[in-house]
Amino acid sequence: MGISLGLVGLGAFGRTFADLFKSHPLVDRVALCDREPERIRAFADKESFRDKFSPRDAYESFDEIVKADLDALAVITQPWLHAEQAVKAMQHGKHVYSAVPVVSLPDGDEILGWCDRIIETCRRTGMRYMLGETTFYRPETMYCRRKAAQGAFGKFVYAEGEYFHDVDLPSCNLREVRRYRTESSSGREWLELERKYLERGAAGGPMHYPTHSTSGPISVMKAHMTKVSAIGFESPGNDDFFKGEPFSNETALFRMSNGAAARICEFRNVGLLGREMFSVVGTAASFYGGEHKWGQSRWIDKESSTPLTVEEMRDPLPEEVYKAFVQVDPASDPYGGHGGSHAYLVNEFVDSVAKGRQPATNAWEAVRYMAAGVMAHKSAMKGGELLDVPDWGDAPD
Repeated sequence: MGISLGLVGLGAFGRTFADLFKSHPLVDRVALCDREPERIRAFADKESFRDKFSPRDAYESFDEIVKADLDALAVITQPWLHAEQAVKAMQHGKHVYSAVPVVSLPDGDEILGWCDRIIETCRRTGMRYMLGETTFYRPETMYCRRKAAQGAFGKFVYAEGEYFHDVDLPSCNLREVRRYRTESSSGREWLELERKYLERGAAGGPMHYPTHSTSGPISVMKAHMTKVSAIGFESPGNDDFFKGEPFSNETALFRMSNGAAARICEFRNVGLLGREMFSVVGTAASFYGGEHKWGQSRWIDKESSTPLTVEEMRDPLPEEVYKAFVQVDPASDPYGGHGGSHAYLVNEFVDSVAKGRQPATNAWEAVRYMAAGVMAHKSAMKGGELLDVPDWGDAPD
């Protein structure tokens, strides 16, 4: 028996997932929600949606859809709304898929507070939360997890993860992303809320969105950050994009719970090709993560360096799921964006809800990705002071 699923947020990012969620063989019924009615119509009018979508399942507010008789919600809304909406959905008896990050706010203590509330709500309600972290399902990460399970790395020594994304990167201009977001109803609300944060001096930074760079090392080594020292690179003083943020780039050195070290970079003002990748070093062998023009990913031991293809790194999708996703658009890539991670994210969430199990990027995993960045930013604000990273433990079975 399949599940019923509400898709909340059908903007530029949400609509890239809508067809995948609707097409999954374990989804029997789909509801649509967006504050902009024309976004709902774009899918409600599609012939391919008519077998699983009924006009009565169209909602123009989160407060309406959260009360509907649905098993789960996929929340792909404005980043500052993610945590609040996830908690409310679970309180209404719904499992939650949340787009990244867990929440995006200038106040680090507030972010940690939301991490705590998400864990508490999962424990109290029995509902499951999944973070849609794309790096977790990049082919490179899947390959490294298989190698780690085989013990091929030996003991882990060091890892590094980075998200190099200049604000003016031609392939994804962050100024344009911000402009698009703030043109919507909820985006205009954020501008007013942002003004209040600025007035009280709340200072965010790139490490408040660390999940693309922290998730690779954490998920491969199955270890979390325990201590951090970080430094920041000052934001350009005349650039309105970084208003209220002292640093445009932040670099952190972490101690891991397994004794390894990890270096994480979150850069938004950098003359480099975009990169969302990681590398891992062990006593027996290592992995170098390449991406685009950075070079091909490689498995390296003490005698050789072996280039890797996407096909050999990627885990297979269940055959029936792959076939369903191919039918979405036979001319396009069935794996979707962000390194082909979208298909895996959708399948993991739907499968976990249908089978009553914890998803791989569950709440306990997600807050580890997030808390590491929050504490790195705090350290950078204190000139590199060594700080403890809070942890909420492992997910229950």
